[in-house]
Amino acid sequence: MFEKHHNQLILNVNFLGVAMSYGLLGLSLWLSTDIPLATKGYWAMGIFLLTLSLVNVVKYRFDMRLDEDRLKRIEDARNEKMLEEAIKEAA
Repeated sequence: MFEKHHNQLILNVNFLGVAMSYGLLGLSLWLSTDIPLATKGYWAMGIFLLTLSLVNVVKYRFDMRLDEDRLKRIEDARNEKMLEEAIKEAA
């Protein structure tokens, strides 16, 4: 339970950091008068798409880890069954 609460706290801190960075980026793009609007939009789209890409990378890495864990559990169960059968045959 503590680990789940700890993970939720870290997740909330990360969400807060992303929200703050987007807010500060928006504020800096809004207040900068020397940069044309098209350039501001290009930068904002780039940052947004970079964030989406990073979320996808993390998701796929997490999915790969879950798949590896699932395969390991299946192999462990198979090895356990084979060991039990070998012990029954030897007895």
